[in-house]
Parts: sequence; structure tokens; C-alpha cells
Amino acid sequence: MTRKLKVAVVGLGVGQTHISRGYLPNPERFEVAAICDIDASHLNAVGDRFGIERRETDYLEILGMDDIDVIDVCTPPGTHKALMLAALKAGKHVICEKPLVGSLADIDELLDAESRSSGHVMPIMQYRYNDGAQKAKHLIATGIAGKPYVATCEVHWLRDAHYYEHDWRRHWNDALGGVLMNHAIHANDLMFYLLGPVRSLSARIATRVNSGIEVEDCASVTVELHCGALATTSATLGSVEPLSRMRLCFENMVIETDSRPDFTAEDAPWRFIPANDEIARRIDETLAEFAPPPTGFAGQMQGFHNATCTKTPLPLTLADARHSLDFATAAYWSAKTYSPVPLPVMADHAFYHGWQNAI
Repeated sequence: MTRKLKVAVVGLGVGQTHISRGYLPNPERFEVAAICDIDASHLNAVGDRFGIERRETDYLEILGMDDIDVIDVCTPPGTHKALMLAALKAGKHVICEKPLVGSLADIDELLDAESRSSGHVMPIMQYRYNDGAQKAKHLIATGIAGKPYVATCEVHWLRDAHYYEHDWRRHWNDALGGVLMNHAIHANDLMFYLLGPVRSLSARIATRVNSGIEVEDCASVTVELHCGALATTSATLGSVEPLSRMRLCFENMVIETDSRPDFTAEDAPWRFIPANDEIARRIDETLAEFAPPPTGFAGQMQGFHNATCTKTPLPLTLADARHSLDFATAAYWSAKTYSPVPLPVMADHAFYHGWQNAI
């Protein structure tokens, strides 16, 4: 019989989405047994919506609940590190929204804490569980796609002054970054999930859309990958027509996403454009035999449950989160120094202990 994990969701902004799209579609695997938020009225509204009885405004109360297996951290980024370290010390598993923490030193501290805990940490990267992304990964892994040549990734969204009325979004210490860390992070992770790790990059960043904020709202990054492919990624919060789009050119096909802002939309199929009829036949045959996991949060939570209950590696780990931090840290440093930066970023680099001081 499948063991049901009891979850406490902490932070009920995006935390509501984790409940509705991640846990409720997996009722045989999870029970959201408790929720926590510092806003009591919001806490009660969410509790009433989902029928959750245990409601706490004090995180220490959540840590003290012996029956809770998993703490899902959905609070503002600047609070993540302390909450995760406390959960690991209490022996809880942790699921945490992006960005996980604010420096490579922080991620290494988490890795050390995880090594001493019975709990493990899974960062949320739900774009990997898009139906098209899973099919693309399968076609690349089987060799049908062939040699990768170039890729482009665009995250062109719109976030105006209303978005920044939440004061934590305006500042480095609270948001841990701007468009690179809080908006484009999922799309960039998806591109590297499909093409492999980054060898080096050159970047430019700017704050052009919103005045009075510390973090960047425009970025352009040129990337060389270990596989030999070249890629560009651009992100802005000033696009009057919001879209997310990725195009990957391979020897035998082009893989192209829908342009709607959410890569995980179930009605946004990806295109697999073959070089010839033979490649088209192979694509059709291969995908006919492939069953992707559920889309988005539901698929990632299902993978977490399977790994936790079978004591196998999590579908996403702190190592995956560190790669995202490597990419962001290198991009910020490249923008400051007007120079290319190799990856991975190592501990002896001057910007290792936090990119805020690099800007």
C-alpha cells in the first residue's frame, strides 16, 4: 500500500498553487495536514477553501508537529534559508520554491545540513514536468534529435509598479535577485535540463522598466554549453505582450514551445519539426510508446513521493539548485565585469559569498 505523506505548507501565496495543482491531484500520496502564514485572515481563508483544520501563524508550531513528514516552503525568498535549515534540523523533508537561497555559500551550507539530517530538500522546478518538455527530453536521450546546434529562450513578461507593492520584491536581501532569479529561472533551468550544463557565459543586466527597485528587470545572456551548442536567453518584465518561448535547433529536428507565458499549460503543445519523413516516422513511433508523468506540480510531487518512499534519489536535488545559482552568479558577475565567466563557479571566486555585492 502506498504510504501517504503528511505535508505542512508554509506561505500561502504560491503555496495555494502547490496545494491545488500538486497535492490535491495526488490524494493517495499526500495529505496537506497543516498550513502556516503570518497573515491570520489569509490563513483562515485558505484553510476554509481547502478544508484544512490545523492553521498556524508560528512556524515553530509546524516544526513541533511530529506527524508532519514534509514542510513545503513558499515564503518570500529571503526567508527560505532559515526555514529550510530549521526543518532539516527537525528531521523533516523540505520542498522549497525558487530561488532557494541567495548565494553559493548558502547552498553549500544547506548541502552540509542535509548530509546530517534524515530529511532531504527538493527545489521546485515544475517546468521540467511539462508534457512537451518530457517528450523533448526523451527524443534527445534516444538520439533521434541528433547534435544540438543553437537554442534561444525568451521570458518576456510584464510586471509594473503594482507587482512591486509587495516591498520584498524590490530589494536584493529579500528577493535575492530580479528577473533572472524570480522569473526566468524556471525557463533557463528547463533549457539546461534539455541541453546539459553550461560551460561559460557572458551577460548584461539592467533595471529599465521599473524605477525605485534594486533588482534587475532586464537581462540578456549568451551561453556556451558543454555539449557544444550555443544559446541565448533574454528576459524582461516590460513586454506589453507577455510570452515565454524556447526554440532548440538540432541536427535532425527543431524543438519549439508554445509562446504562452506558462510552459506548463496542458493545452500548449510543443512542436517537433523533423528534418525529413524518416525522422518524422521515428518521432511518431518513439512518442507513441512514451508515457510522460503528470504535468507541472502534480508530476514533480509524484516523483518526490516515489523517491521518498523507495529511498531513491529525488527527481530534483540541491545539486540542481546549485546549478541555477551558478548560472545566476556568473551572469551577475559577467554583467559587472563585462567579461565572460566559466562555470561552475568555484569557492575561491570573489563573488562566491553573494552576488548582491557584485552589482
